[in-house]
Amino acid sequence: MSDDLDLKGSFVDRFSLWDDDQIRRAKDMLGAIERDNLEVVRFVFVDQHGLTRGKAIQRDAVASTMVDGCTVVSTLILKDTSHKTVMPVWEAGAGIGSPRLAGGADLIMVPDPSTFRRLPWAKTNGWVQCDLYYPDGEPVTFSTRRILSQALKRLDDKGLEFVSGLELEFHVFRLIDRNLATHDCVQPSTPPSVAMLQHGYQYLTEIRYDELESLFESLRRGLINLGLPLRSEEIEFGPSQLELTFSPRKGLATADNAVLARSAIKQICQREGYHATFMCRPHIPNTFSSGWHLHQSLTDKKTDANHFAADSGDEILSGLGMQYLGGLLQHAKESCILAAPTVNAYKRYRTGSLAPDRIQWARDNKGAMLRVVGGARPSATRIENRVGDPAANPYLYLSSQLFSGIDGIDAKLTPPAAVEEPYSSQAERLPKSIVEALAAFKESSFYRETLGDEFVDYYTSIKQAEIDRFLSEVTDWEQREYFEMF
Repeated sequence: MSDDLDLKGSFVDRFSLWDDDQIRRAKDMLGAIERDNLEVVRFVFVDQHGLTRGKAIQRDAVASTMVDGCTVVSTLILKDTSHKTVMPVWEAGAGIGSPRLAGGADLIMVPDPSTFRRLPWAKTNGWVQCDLYYPDGEPVTFSTRRILSQALKRLDDKGLEFVSGLELEFHVFRLIDRNLATHDCVQPSTPPSVAMLQHGYQYLTEIRYDELESLFESLRRGLINLGLPLRSEEIEFGPSQLELTFSPRKGLATADNAVLARSAIKQICQREGYHATFMCRPHIPNTFSSGWHLHQSLTDKKTDANHFAADSGDEILSGLGMQYLGGLLQHAKESCILAAPTVNAYKRYRTGSLAPDRIQWARDNKGAMLRVVGGARPSATRIENRVGDPAANPYLYLSSQLFSGIDGIDAKLTPPAAVEEPYSSQAERLPKSIVEALAAFKESSFYRETLGDEFVDYYTSIKQAEIDRFLSEVTDWEQREYFEMF
């Protein structure tokens, strides 16, 4: 394999999709494939749910696929969480006024060479993330990575950069049975049968950590070998519940890292006989809810100074930081579906649970939705949003923060006073269900202006299909509540 790219006349060339740095990185990618003797490269994109989808391209076809793109069927961005296509694709406009999505037409995946990795657990496999285009070279407006790029561009125009860090909680269970009988292969399929790895409750105790060191070792080596900025490995409070934190990064990197980390964790665990899940609250006795805590600040593009750092010792945030905070509060309700996009996520917002239940902020208080931390060094000053679901699409979650925060800056919003008792304040409640959250998003003039009617209607339709399926199911609660009594 040669590291020479034949760009002339290619899809990338015709539509000027790569800059000089990406061309250089593409050549480096081909060189790495040859050096490491990779047999296949997984070309993937991130769908509306934050899942990676794509194709494995054989070594000899990688160079041409990189510059001409890889086709995927457009129905992949029209599916709900059961993987069912929920749009009428055989109708004109696929039922959502988008003619280019009708009939299961093709989309083109074009790789971003800067995302290329060799997968440590699949040593002959490479991995590269792609952006979606229509065959005429136009970007797919529903691409969530593109949406975050647009939000970052707004910040760039102000001479600012977005810095964010991850805290991801999740569960790992021992896999007992994958449940692959024919009657289990439905949509959605029967979940696997699992067992706990440990009893839990001994939060951050070393003995619990050491019990899982062999698992942590596999995860640690895999994530670090991928180049991810792993910072800490922690035992969470609940049985079989873990947390990983990652050092802050700028721009798209945090969302890209979240996608890769979640996919890597699930694959590494599966190969070793475990089942990792980022479902917020598994339906398993005594399990605890998991959250995604997103730390964020804004820095100066030229000086790298933290623009959230307070101007005096009596303040915890700068004036710009307070305006950004005001935007997060102002748009919290309509943003909730982008940070907590599953039916299950809303089982977490409970009083006194270290999860938020109201739209408010506090100084270093983990019961508030927004926790503001002013570190000993100005560079450590940040806002932590504790509303997120670990299953959220990272690009939509981060976009919701940026669009809201930028609006707060533009409108020079002044947030209310910090609360001291977050679970007894008079602040407005967060949505109590995905139904309420989706309604707030659907009716949001802010998001219709920011994201456009087309995206709001598209995303609403997909999530509504998920809700409709949920509401049509008879639950264990209903059976216990009514079956004997009536």
